[in-house]
Amino acid sequence: MDGYYSRRVIMFMVFAFAAINRGYGQESTTLVPAIITFGDSVVDVGNNDYLPTIFKANYPPCSCLEVLLKLFLLAAETLGFTTYPPAYLSPEASGKNLLIGANFASAGSGYDDKASMVNHAITLTQQLEYFKEYQAKLAKVAGSTKSASIIKDALYVLSAGSSDFLQNYYVNPLLNHAYTPDQYGSFLIDTFTNFVKNLYGLGARKIGVTSLPPLGCVPLARTLFGYHEKGCISRFNTDAQQFNKKLNAAAANLQKQHPGLKIVVFNIFKALYDIVNFPLTMVLLKQQKDVVEREQ
Repeated sequence: MDGYYSRRVIMFMVFAFAAINRGYGQESTTLVPAIITFGDSVVDVGNNDYLPTIFKANYPPCSCLEVLLKLFLLAAETLGFTTYPPAYLSPEASGKNLLIGANFASAGSGYDDKASMVNHAITLTQQLEYFKEYQAKLAKVAGSTKSASIIKDALYVLSAGSSDFLQNYYVNPLLNHAYTPDQYGSFLIDTFTNFVKNLYGLGARKIGVTSLPPLGCVPLARTLFGYHEKGCISRFNTDAQQFNKKLNAAAANLQKQHPGLKIVVFNIFKALYDIVNFPLTMVLLKQQKDVVEREQ
């Protein structure tokens, strides 16, 4: 996803993380023992630097990776950490660094494994395999009892779906002629459901997943499909909203069906839509909020 949106998604998640993780270990200095991240470019902190793919996050002159790392550090600090979990394919993902989690995300990845493979990204299926590998390494570092506790109480973050539509469905005539956006969205939801079930089976209990952003407002979409018109592409936004409804329903069903599972959908659609379409209003609301806080 465009770096502009990545920054805003993560900033939104920073505050959501703290909200859903109150109450972890009263004696602990962190709200959760570790952060485990799966997904796409929004949360990739460097894995693709170790892959032969054009989807990178470190292009000059304004490195999106540098911005993402700063935002992940902010997110980690919000949860009580002094640093962020490393990209799993990096040399830093070893030894005691594994105690605070790992990041398996890959730019160009998504719920559709076939599309991820075309992008030479790490598929979600492979990300789960890396997670299993991580668990074995963690047990060697922390011991079986402590590692099991870390896995159970960790925060799991999943960000996917945008690449599936923007870099696959909308640009693949064979796909968008064979399936409606709603049908393709249902396929992605099935994949999401299976992913969460597998993650639960591996010990995850606290999962935060991002909704789709307003796809029609993403600069990439407006450039490729806007046909020089001003504003967002409404049909893409409608597709995102329909997908998000299904995502919320699927998340609610998963939570009912799996004892102890807490799954929260970070609804980033409205927040990002308002930022894009009503920037002045958002600034004024922020200033008003700051004034109220100073007066309290």
